[in-house]
Amino acid sequence: MNPATRSNDLPTLIVVGNGMVGHHCIEQLIANGALGQYRILVFGEEPQRAYDRVHLSEYFNGSDSEALAMSDAALYRQPGLTLHLGTPVLEIDRVRREVITTRGAFAYQRLVLATGSYPFVPPIAGAEGEARLLYRTLDDLDGIRAAARGKRRGVVVGGGLLGLEAANALKSIGLQAHVVEFAPRLMPVQLDEFGGAALKQRIQELGVGVHLSRATQSITAGSEYRYRMNFAAGEFLETDLIVFSAGIRPQDALARACGLKLGECGGVAVDDLCLTSDPAIHAIGECAAWNDSVFGLVAPGYQMARSVAAQLCGLVDMSAPFRGADMSTRLKLLGVDVGSIGDAHAAQPGARSYRYIDEATASYRRLVVAADGKRVLGAVLVGDNSYYDTLLQYAQNGIEPPEDPASLIMPAGGGAPALGVDALPDSATLCSCHNVSKGAVCAAIDGGCTDVAAVKACTRAGSGCGGCAALLKQVVEHELSVRGIAVDKSLCEHFAHTRQELFHFVSVEGIERFEELLARHGKGRIGCDICKPAVGSILASCWNRPITEPALIPLQDTNDTFMANMQKNGTYSVVPRIPGGEITPDGLIAIGAVAKKYDLYTKITGGQRIDLFGAQLHELPEIWSELIAAGFETGHAYGKSLRTVKSCVGSTWCRYGVQDSVAMALRLENRYKGLRSPHKIKFAVSGCTRECAEAQSKDIGVIATENGWNLYVCGNGGMRPRHAELFATDLSDESLVRTIDRLLMFYIRTADKLQRTSVWRESLEGGLDYLKAVILNDSLDLAAELEAQMQRVVDRYQCEWANALQDTEKLKRFRTFVNQQGGDPEIRFVRERGQRRPARDEELGALANTEENPA
Repeated sequence: MNPATRSNDLPTLIVVGNGMVGHHCIEQLIANGALGQYRILVFGEEPQRAYDRVHLSEYFNGSDSEALAMSDAALYRQPGLTLHLGTPVLEIDRVRREVITTRGAFAYQRLVLATGSYPFVPPIAGAEGEARLLYRTLDDLDGIRAAARGKRRGVVVGGGLLGLEAANALKSIGLQAHVVEFAPRLMPVQLDEFGGAALKQRIQELGVGVHLSRATQSITAGSEYRYRMNFAAGEFLETDLIVFSAGIRPQDALARACGLKLGECGGVAVDDLCLTSDPAIHAIGECAAWNDSVFGLVAPGYQMARSVAAQLCGLVDMSAPFRGADMSTRLKLLGVDVGSIGDAHAAQPGARSYRYIDEATASYRRLVVAADGKRVLGAVLVGDNSYYDTLLQYAQNGIEPPEDPASLIMPAGGGAPALGVDALPDSATLCSCHNVSKGAVCAAIDGGCTDVAAVKACTRAGSGCGGCAALLKQVVEHELSVRGIAVDKSLCEHFAHTRQELFHFVSVEGIERFEELLARHGKGRIGCDICKPAVGSILASCWNRPITEPALIPLQDTNDTFMANMQKNGTYSVVPRIPGGEITPDGLIAIGAVAKKYDLYTKITGGQRIDLFGAQLHELPEIWSELIAAGFETGHAYGKSLRTVKSCVGSTWCRYGVQDSVAMALRLENRYKGLRSPHKIKFAVSGCTRECAEAQSKDIGVIATENGWNLYVCGNGGMRPRHAELFATDLSDESLVRTIDRLLMFYIRTADKLQRTSVWRESLEGGLDYLKAVILNDSLDLAAELEAQMQRVVDRYQCEWANALQDTEKLKRFRTFVNQQGGDPEIRFVRERGQRRPARDEELGALANTEENPA
């Protein structure tokens, strides 16, 4: 049947709602041939066609509504399909089988309700009008942006998924963000007590205030800010704007008004076929209640949409009944990894848990297994989602865990022991949003797809929430390799090359500008957040030009742009280089004088330097002028570069020292200072095997022997500690430096973006033996070239701050406000242990209550 000529003779199918689930239903209907069977009308209350609510916060980062759209507008221009935007449905007349809208009445034979949900706003006195902002639609975000102009602080009511997304949005537009949560932990549905505590610590470290177990009793006028949120026991928090994101409720008003059966807690009651109590009406997504459960994720809604579309098109074999949904989810909230899988709270009788808690880094992992230890039931992850894919496959596919299940979450292996994508059955679900199995991906590859993008286009895998992207990439690359097909390892959409290949182009062709590299070897005009910093690092590693040059500034992140680490309250830390930890009394006095003059908090670091905290943006040039005049240089604490060379006192002072470790540390730090690399690099030099400098936990570790130096490589501390490996023994001073030259430059040339030396070493085919052959035995005939490249970097070194201070144009960026000199008067401090530091939220509240002056 030709829908262009016969559509008026067809029965009418109406879909109410053009959100993500309603749109997916339309896509499935079209794919199943519905335009030859129905005249389809779609009614959307918003003026925009369906857009991606999962990535709503990107709207604050420059994306427009068109960029977030779920499809091209042409989809809804097909004959037989009509989209009515900005047209809410006011009523459903089930007797006449009509929907009544602002544009009149429309008859239907079949009706699909995809009305979604609405934000819950607690009944709080004063929570109305301008004091009631929501975070749900593009219009809501426009309202938040307008309300934030000229404001300082914003508060989100609700510490769940959407609440934390909203807090990130407030932070992204320059507000001091706070989260107020009624429950005693963040994300109470997904996380347990320990997971919530870890997430709270990480979010607070990012500068977001977290207030738990707080119920807002009223909202009144504030004294310092526009509003005051009043809690119990006289506590309060003042703010300029309030965003409510305290949960959702199913949008069931139409169903309620027309007499459809509802779930016990709301929502349109549906059966396994997503049919309501009226056999002509289906309900899908967040408005539907299946077994009195409402599913607040997009994947279950998509599953419902697929089932209903298949039923409406008479495809019995494809109309799988809805039997509930896996609510596992992987998120990145304010840059923090969070994962929740299956029975995360160990609700199943007899379930037992294994926990890994690292309070130092606020990392937490919980594994839930069945009573017999034969099945993984669930997991909770905070801080590191590299474990997620493996644990999800264990849980979803009934794969028996190892004899010691705890090994799946322990850090020694750097992530859960690799299950291996070849071990996954074809029935394993890779993408829960679009119900794509490993078998479907393999079929797409057999059908001609030769890269991840093609598989996505064919199967829709990875085009929903994006949580399966990493696993999908692994499966595609593995299956292509098995079939003898070359794997595409493009850096990003702008460069169809690896970082290693781009380094080669830059080095061999003498390219010194991003635009030139893009024109010769890429596509597009401006690049992206993936390729810009990667290329910026490559250019710095090859040519070592000052990163403050106008052509290089657009490639830098915030810390590199201002040559200082931004802290949680918007101030910056200043870290002068103290090579080898050696400093003169005059140097100590100079640092102390600067800290005292600018009232900075001081801290001696584990890398034997002195950090100065609390500097405002406009103060940075003044501070560095004084430090440079006293003989100091930038410490590059803000860059992916050499950070420190830690040392003990060695043979000069120590009874056990056999070599002058301080002299060697000075030599190494002064040689490699300013060296840009894929990730930060740390050294240490110990004067004897007692190892007081802890060299075996560093990227480059040097330990003195009676015959010279032993060299250890590719270790690191942090979240995934790895001991360095012994690389060479009894090296002379010159051979030690020569070996490090070669090793570092080989790492810089061949590592992936943001890859630590430890991960790089583990990825090398042939392992340590291969690395020894290349570096010590020159098996690739690269030694002279590597040494020459390093020498060029060394010869071109200059202190970046000294360079910037000589250029008035470069100094213009060091202004807190573009249109005036001076700092931010809203940054407030308290004293702790005799030094200034940023005031915590509870301290600000206490100071406000007692009318003390925190300055």
